[in-house]
Amino acid sequence: MSTATAAATPRSLQAWLDYQLHVHVRGVDLGLARVGEVWRRLGAPRPARWQISVAGTNGKGSTVAFLEAMLRAGGYRVGSYTSPHILNYNERVRIAGTDADDAALIAAFERIEQARGDIPLTYFEFGTLAALLIFAAAGLDVALLEVGLGGRLDAVNLIDADVAVVTTIALDHQDWLGSDRDSIGREKAGIARPGRCLVVAEDDPPAGLLDAAAAAGAHVFRAGHDFRIERQAAGWCWFGAARELRALPPPGLAAPCQHANAAAAIAALHCLSGQIVLSDAAIAAGVAQARVTARLQRLRLGRGELLIDVAHNPQAAEVLAQWLAREPAVRTIALFGALADKDVDGMLQPLGRLVDEWHLLDLSQDSERGRDLPSLDLAFTGALGPLPRNGWAGVAAALDNVAPRLQQGERIVAFGSFYVAAAALRWLEHAVQAAAPA
Repeated sequence: MSTATAAATPRSLQAWLDYQLHVHVRGVDLGLARVGEVWRRLGAPRPARWQISVAGTNGKGSTVAFLEAMLRAGGYRVGSYTSPHILNYNERVRIAGTDADDAALIAAFERIEQARGDIPLTYFEFGTLAALLIFAAAGLDVALLEVGLGGRLDAVNLIDADVAVVTTIALDHQDWLGSDRDSIGREKAGIARPGRCLVVAEDDPPAGLLDAAAAAGAHVFRAGHDFRIERQAAGWCWFGAARELRALPPPGLAAPCQHANAAAAIAALHCLSGQIVLSDAAIAAGVAQARVTARLQRLRLGRGELLIDVAHNPQAAEVLAQWLAREPAVRTIALFGALADKDVDGMLQPLGRLVDEWHLLDLSQDSERGRDLPSLDLAFTGALGPLPRNGWAGVAAALDNVAPRLQQGERIVAFGSFYVAAAALRWLEHAVQAAAPA
């Protein structure tokens, strides 16, 4: 089908998404030349009055959620672009707290298709351009842009952020970003701009990140140096050079790392303090109200609990393990699946002693990158030895077996991939519907 014919053919949102998977021969093709040219053809409109970009290995989505909640509590009109989605593609583009509708996304895709000509774009590049177009037409005060992969060569880096944030640096996506924290840090620091703030959320960032930020001419605003937090029995405090926030409420997101993510969000807003004005009350409200699906999401299930977490790399699994150790259950049952390019050993080892019963999930039908059951079983043995475990064709089959046996005080933990989280949420939705009276 020619580009002209494709552009003229009506498509549902799902049809557009399916089409985008085949426009480029590669699913990931980092670089700004192709997508930048299409953006210029679209007029490169400014997405919002202010733009904040967020990169990092983990914590990006949570930091965006804190920023969004704080800004909205202060009366600002905010757009948020995040990825991947959990249940619906529309989740990736939010305006004033509401997901973009199908019509807005389809209209943006049609414009992009007409503008790109013969330039191939990846699925993520289509989505990034669509978000930017939708934001530009929405009259936003602030656009929050989560980087998809890395930073320097990611499509989000088309935008010159007024403030950039780097959350954490850990080993993930090494095939694209490098094999050590220094290399990965350099890539993620690529979202920094000369003369503008780069918030570094870790107090022990790799030297590569700091070196790249210095080379870019960014003003580094670093945790533990330029701002710090102090945990207290009833809350916590944030201290910067020119502002103190005392008696902040516990973050609305549960993991131990969420104080650091909330603190980085506050620091980003502090960097814009001469332009964006937020009261202490608005910041406190945002800290308490922020929510993100499938980040230590606790859901009642019969006499027990279903905990869903997207933890899909060793650093995220360590955070999950810390939370499980702090919030013990009578018995913990783990449902685990992963993609083929993930460090399964590093993801399983932190949780080995905290889990009483293991169930492994085949994700090969969910994604071409999904790890099949024999491969996952072999990796499990390498990580935890000959522990008893069961294998299942998918999340639904595992939950169908495990959920009816759940006893008071017991917990099912579904983790390892966004695909696991999505399937667990869909299963629960269907279970609730089936249990509802006719």
